[in-house]
Amino acid sequence: MKTFQHATVSSVTDAISILSKHGNNAKLIAGGTDLIGLLKSKATPHYPDVVVNIKPITGLDQIKQESGGLIIGALTRLSDIVDSEVIRDDFPILAEAAASVAMPQIRNVGTLGGNLAQETRCWYFRYPHSIGGRIMCKRKGEGACLAVKGDNRYHAIFGGKKCFAVCPSDMAVALAALDAEIQISGPKGERSVAVTGFYRPLGNVLETDEMITGIRVPRPARNNRQIFIKHRVRDAIDFATVSVGLVVSMDAETVADARVVLGAVAAGPYRATEAEAALVGRELDQAVIGKAAEASVAGAVPLSGNAYKIEIAKTLVRRALRI
Repeated sequence: MKTFQHATVSSVTDAISILSKHGNNAKLIAGGTDLIGLLKSKATPHYPDVVVNIKPITGLDQIKQESGGLIIGALTRLSDIVDSEVIRDDFPILAEAAASVAMPQIRNVGTLGGNLAQETRCWYFRYPHSIGGRIMCKRKGEGACLAVKGDNRYHAIFGGKKCFAVCPSDMAVALAALDAEIQISGPKGERSVAVTGFYRPLGNVLETDEMITGIRVPRPARNNRQIFIKHRVRDAIDFATVSVGLVVSMDAETVADARVVLGAVAAGPYRATEAEAALVGRELDQAVIGKAAEASVAGAVPLSGNAYKIEIAKTLVRRALRI
């Protein structure tokens, strides 16, 4: 690792001040489960001059109920989300997604904000600089996406253009299914962005002088079903090959509203709107479930090595709807 300055702050204002001064050359750290690995491999295009410790900021590690739902602070640990009685009772999809992340040791230090803002796991992007030299790609600012003609088993089947790397965040999938918004603070003040609008093909919408401070989660309709399902190679620790977040509101036996979100298939959580349309106004019989599963992958354009994700996605959607 290269040397860098380490600054500890106790307020959002102080953190933003340092980010504003250093731009791309400053990185925030809380749990550090993603950043430390990136620094060791020297994979990022901008190695930080200063790492800003935001753990001491008070108030950003709380889960607060409000009339319309929840506010979850960006520094809330994933293990706290798993253990929260409020979340388990009213937002179980969030507890399920958090529990699926890595292992207990990671969940005990990893934060919600960090999980949302973590860098892609694309092996071309993360290739260690010390093994044969850095591999450049579009995401690093130079060259084409190497996955297009290379090993693309775990890359995008939707929306791939400049970069086919997928969003690795499980929490993003669950939060998108709940229509959650990410609260962002910067020198110009605060703004909110829908989770589905937070991600871009080459990263996310955060400016270099902004940080995530919390997530606002609206309360779903009273009669609802929520589930998060994740397929991975090794159940214990791996990132998803495909995941599904589902929130369905019922009117007696009829679907009144639905959110079907796929993970690990695009640059961000992918909302399968055609699957949602296939569900609303219908009873959840086998025919409807089958149509929704097929519709969930409408428009998918797989690369040479990842067409299998289409079948996994359809299977997970069917399983989610049958529970």
